[in-house]
Amino acid sequence: MSNALQPKFKETMLAAALAGTVKAQLVHLAAYTYSPSHQFLSSVPAGARVGAPVTLTGKTFTGGVFGAANAAFSGLTSAPTIEALWIYVDTGDETTSPLVHFIDTATGLPIPAGTTGGTVTWDNGPNKIFSL
Repeated sequence: MSNALQPKFKETMLAAALAGTVKAQLVHLAAYTYSPSHQFLSSVPAGARVGAPVTLTGKTFTGGVFGAANAAFSGLTSAPTIEALWIYVDTGDETTSPLVHFIDTATGLPIPAGTTGGTVTWDNGPNKIFSL
């Protein structure tokens, strides 16, 4: 048997970390460059954020795998091409709202310039949105 982190422990950790309001924020990459040092939403310039963030519903944590209902965005009038998004936990203060997962490859991305809305469809495979 190889070393293994217990799936139920991963599930417990993930559920605790994402117990609050989890949101997805669209990002225009001409105005933002990903960095692993970015910790909070305030690290993403306001000018790079497109539209209002969407609260993720139907969150699941089974076996340390995070899933949620697909994210539908609207009200993107005159938006530039949107190539990525950040998933984050909303604390009500962007300087303390931790960034969780950067995504630039998902069904529904990129959202073309001038589009008024779009839906990002999460993977239905074993890793869903992401896995610990």
